[in-house]
Amino acid sequence: MRWGTYLIVTSAVVIVGLAMGITLPLVSLRLDGWGYDAFAIGVMAAMPAIGVLLGAKITGTLAGWLGSEPCMRAVMVVSAASVILLALWPSYSVWLGLRLLLGVSLTITFVLGESWINQLVEDRLRGRLVAVYGSAFAVSQLCGPLLLSLIGTEADTGFWLSVGLLGLGFILLLLVNGAPRVDAHSANSQGIFSFVRTLPAVAWAIMLFAAFEAMTLTLLPVYFLREGFAQALALIMVSTVVVGDAVLQVPIGWLADKFSRTALYRVCGLVLVGSSLALPVLLHTPLIWPVLVLFGASAGGLYTLSLILVGQRYRDDALVRANAHIALLWGAGCLLGPLSTGAASKWLSSHALPGLMAIGALGFVLLAWRRGAFAELATPAQR
Repeated sequence: MRWGTYLIVTSAVVIVGLAMGITLPLVSLRLDGWGYDAFAIGVMAAMPAIGVLLGAKITGTLAGWLGSEPCMRAVMVVSAASVILLALWPSYSVWLGLRLLLGVSLTITFVLGESWINQLVEDRLRGRLVAVYGSAFAVSQLCGPLLLSLIGTEADTGFWLSVGLLGLGFILLLLVNGAPRVDAHSANSQGIFSFVRTLPAVAWAIMLFAAFEAMTLTLLPVYFLREGFAQALALIMVSTVVVGDAVLQVPIGWLADKFSRTALYRVCGLVLVGSSLALPVLLHTPLIWPVLVLFGASAGGLYTLSLILVGQRYRDDALVRANAHIALLWGAGCLLGPLSTGAASKWLSSHALPGLMAIGALGFVLLAWRRGAFAELATPAQR
């Protein structure tokens, strides 16, 4: 196994996550300071999710035309240029377009980067090494807002720091080669419905985690505030969920290399059902803290194990195509999760967020326990 390439590619993708962890909240905070209302900020926040859907559609075609490594380097430059323009051109309408472009370019980076990592690793180490990537990426997203709190939001320092990080990612990608080979005509996002029919549990798990992540960063703090917690404590509780996601992925990956991956997958679903149901019940007790950790870890485990299962099955343009499908499903989850939860919170119940997560996790469990649910993952694809 090429350990140097694995470390460099993982570092490059994680650096992109850190840059976006700084830039995305900075844009929202800047708009809030300019006096824009919640709807306008929400529209801006939705643009990257739309970019995810567009980026997933064109990743295979671009990578086939340019080659995977040049394509990743090119979109890293596009991401950096977009952030530069965010700093230099403070206009709401312009920022809408730039956020959309960022969503497209970052999706291409993640699809190709995760495909590259998954193809590099040996199957006996796949669980641990994919989990290390997932954990590092989660930590990078957590560190972005923390760095932003240190450097402040009044000046454009956060934008320029993100540009520097993206430049570092570009330099790192100059040092490696051997990314998955892509056929421009076959490795596109077409066939998403076939992917969902073939692996419905995997598809549902990806959408569920995307919804979880979007809701954790946007609606979970509001849920805790409306349940009577002070703002500082509400943010600590959200951070506990994120830390549970980040820290426990490596143990989950280790277990995935030692025991049945599909059985562990089902266990994560059951834990997510239980922790979601326990949230409103134990919210005002000391037991809420381990529940928050399990809530984050089980949801993150579903995504990590999805990547592991897909990586053991596919190679080259089939792997890129599968990751493009994952990106499309991710974008759909990011859009549908907050929208449905926001509506249900307003018209049905203040506990809609954990309630809908429990329903979603139960749906995964039912899909995962169907006979032959993972038959298509039993043997790896032809190289």
